[in-house]
Amino acid sequence: MKKINQKMKLFMLFTMLLVTSLASEAQIKQTASVEGITEYVLDNGMKVLLFPDNSSQTITVNITYLVGSRHEGYGEKGMAHLLEHMVFKGTPNHPDIPNELTAHGARPNGSTYYDRTNYYETLNATDGNLDWALDLEADRMMNSFIAKKDLESEFSVVRNEFEMGENSPSRILMQKVISSAYLWHNYGKSTIGNRSDIERVPIENLQAFYKKYYRPDNAVLMVTGKFETDKTLALIAKKFGNIKKPEAPLRDIPTVEPAQDGEKRVTLSRVGELQILSALYHIPAGSHEDYAALAIAEEVLTDQPSGRLYKALVDGKKASSVSSYSPFTKEPSFLYISANVPSDKSLPEAEAVLLSILDGLKDHPITEEELNRAKANLLKQIDQISRNSGYLGTYMSEFIGAGDWRLMFINRDRIETMTVDKVNEAVQRYFINTNRTVGNFIPTKTPIRVEIEHTEGLDALVSNYKGKEGYGTGEAFDVSYENIQNRLNSGVLSKTPIEYGFIKKDNRGKTVTLSFTFRNGNVDQLMNKGKLAGYTASMLNKGTKTKSRQDIDDALSALKSSISFRGSNGKVTAYISTTEDNLMASLDLMADMLKNPKFDEAELEKLKTQELASIEQNKTEPQYLASKKLRELNQNYKKGHPLYNMAIEEEMEAIKAVTVKSIQGYYNEFYGISNNASLVVIGNFDEKSIKDYFETNFSSFKNNKPYTQIADTFKPNKVANEKIKTPDKKNAMGLGLLSFEGSQTDADFAALQIAGEIFGGGVLKSRITTRLRQNDGISYGAGGYVNVDENDKDKNSSILVYAIYAPENAAKVQQGFKEEIERFIKDGITEEELKVAVTSWVQGENVSRAKDNELSSTINNNLYYDRDMMFHKAIEDKVTGLTVDDVNKAIKKYFKTFDNWTVVNAGDFQDYEIKNDEKKMD
Repeated sequence: MKKINQKMKLFMLFTMLLVTSLASEAQIKQTASVEGITEYVLDNGMKVLLFPDNSSQTITVNITYLVGSRHEGYGEKGMAHLLEHMVFKGTPNHPDIPNELTAHGARPNGSTYYDRTNYYETLNATDGNLDWALDLEADRMMNSFIAKKDLESEFSVVRNEFEMGENSPSRILMQKVISSAYLWHNYGKSTIGNRSDIERVPIENLQAFYKKYYRPDNAVLMVTGKFETDKTLALIAKKFGNIKKPEAPLRDIPTVEPAQDGEKRVTLSRVGELQILSALYHIPAGSHEDYAALAIAEEVLTDQPSGRLYKALVDGKKASSVSSYSPFTKEPSFLYISANVPSDKSLPEAEAVLLSILDGLKDHPITEEELNRAKANLLKQIDQISRNSGYLGTYMSEFIGAGDWRLMFINRDRIETMTVDKVNEAVQRYFINTNRTVGNFIPTKTPIRVEIEHTEGLDALVSNYKGKEGYGTGEAFDVSYENIQNRLNSGVLSKTPIEYGFIKKDNRGKTVTLSFTFRNGNVDQLMNKGKLAGYTASMLNKGTKTKSRQDIDDALSALKSSISFRGSNGKVTAYISTTEDNLMASLDLMADMLKNPKFDEAELEKLKTQELASIEQNKTEPQYLASKKLRELNQNYKKGHPLYNMAIEEEMEAIKAVTVKSIQGYYNEFYGISNNASLVVIGNFDEKSIKDYFETNFSSFKNNKPYTQIADTFKPNKVANEKIKTPDKKNAMGLGLLSFEGSQTDADFAALQIAGEIFGGGVLKSRITTRLRQNDGISYGAGGYVNVDENDKDKNSSILVYAIYAPENAAKVQQGFKEEIERFIKDGITEEELKVAVTSWVQGENVSRAKDNELSSTINNNLYYDRDMMFHKAIEDKVTGLTVDDVNKAIKKYFKTFDNWTVVNAGDFQDYEIKNDEKKMD
């Protein structure tokens, strides 16, 4: 009997294990896999996408809800976006989300668009961080507070964000054109919403909207980066598997936009300097084959420098720039084209040219050459995104919102196989004046209309899609300071004085990041050079003696690579983002641009026109004017000095003074290698090939002006509190600056890092942010930071605070700055703040080292300042060993009360007086 009982127990145990196993298997099922991304579905309907990338050393957790502004009802405009803000306010298990994000060193955000809302966190790749991020997203899926008290503070923050957009004529014009183009569909309504709806939405409506759409069967969770698949699936099942989907089924919005039956026109009149021209066409949804055809047409029209509109308007000196936009949406979309027209040019003339090019497409169809160039450009962009798993994790939200994540690959394949006949057929169909919004109604006896159909059979389209071979998962690279230093091969090339730092590692997609910097000249030699340093570097990719700008652009598209240049006061840096297979060809292209530039007069005039137009556009913008004034008030150098801060009119004159002759003179004088050059390469490459290449190609690229860094020594800031009037701007900008003497080699540096984090740098959680955004609800963007000089000779450091706000809140903002700074000095920080800030800072540094472009910058600085990764390790050791007393001593030493700062506020203050409230602190 005992044996029978034992056998029965074993059988029961086996049966229970089997049932448990089957239940576990039933809870999460694999449904599809394309190019390294695998889809699973939980029993509650939630989809899960896993995309492992061992080489990233970070994890990105991104959850996409299939709800956006398209789903809003009457009186609810902006509700989806407002709800996005509210979901950061907390849950029972995560009552202080900003504090937790900061503590985990996260790089988070949320965004809302027509078809979707998403939330993501990019974190250092640890099991603890992944567990926390998944727990957070699972909890706020169903348990977010959505409380009335939070709405009362947050609606004004959202209104402040709304008002930021109201400052921009180009954004308002775009909104009004889109609105006029749609009669009924919500794509015609801006995602940011209507001011009155934002201000008046009842909390009950917001809660109902949340309960309706935030549910597992309306969500897609994507995890990318370094993680173990089985462990992550088990964790997702644990966190999300028990969330029940509501019984009421979700029904999509039935609205179908009728065909537009006549050209429309919108005129916008507001304060500003720059004229803007735009046109919109209705086009199909992203899932429709014609979307890919029209993406190619869009590229043919607006690409720089080959685009037809670019050539006619910018090369033709009718406009300063051309841009376009076509959102990838679930339902029929639109293509929006815009051109900036400087005030000294004719808007009607630019419009006539724009419309003639668009209407002329029927008689001048797109050519095979244009098709191939556009395809190469678009495929390069897609390829670069696909190799970056962290970015892809959030980018995929657009395609999820449009119907399915696999649409990204399907759209890519469609672009790749698109024919010129299909593109021209699509152009002929959609690029007709009755489908366009730019003008007035025109009666006609024979109206021409185009019905924009909805995509049919989307499930069939994606269900059997297999994709291509993926890019692999790469190497699990340890981002510890010790490992990076051990993996770093550094030295100086034998034939030319280029100091190098190489880190070989196996990246997903075999990517390579390269930066090459050389520095020449001294302060006397660089006097009175105006804008020449920047313009010379900007002209390098505009053509060489053997390649036109178009040749360069085509070559980069073929190589699926990017090359850019930056120049300032004797310093030039070249940046390359490419792959192992294309590295040497990209280097050839970079070397040609550096050594054989052709400074073309027409290209220079376009650059100058674009920058002048940008200044013209910014002349009435509060943020631009406030930051400009702040620099001018702390002017420490005479006109002509390389570090002189130009006023607006001086800058415009300096731009106008730039000529091909002066650029060629600057190039001859300051380009080449003297005594200071550095080369940093990270990723998949052959060290010997790189060394041989630079020895061979740059040993004769010499310069006879040894580099001496321009001194920018500490000087106290000027005490001031000034106001700039910017009429008709719904948003204001406040800036405050306090300078202090210190450098990163000082004993106080670690304490200042943490002080800055607590003061203004945390993720929605700092003294300034909490006061002005979370508590007072008067600023969408507020914060501050401590900027400590790397140069231990200059010691030119500073503390900055900023806030974006409605003009009527100017006094409240300044009062907030004043009181929080005084409280910071008087009371110091708490033990809890220290703990959170230290953890956040350490995690943030880990994430930074995991990104090749940021690590490259660190190594480049180390070479320049003769440091290694142990320098940074020592700082981290000091940070982790800080006490509250250490930080408070640094605060009292370097922070000063607000009446010692340089303060500038810019906005439409009317007669509103900005005053310092004399209210005493508790």
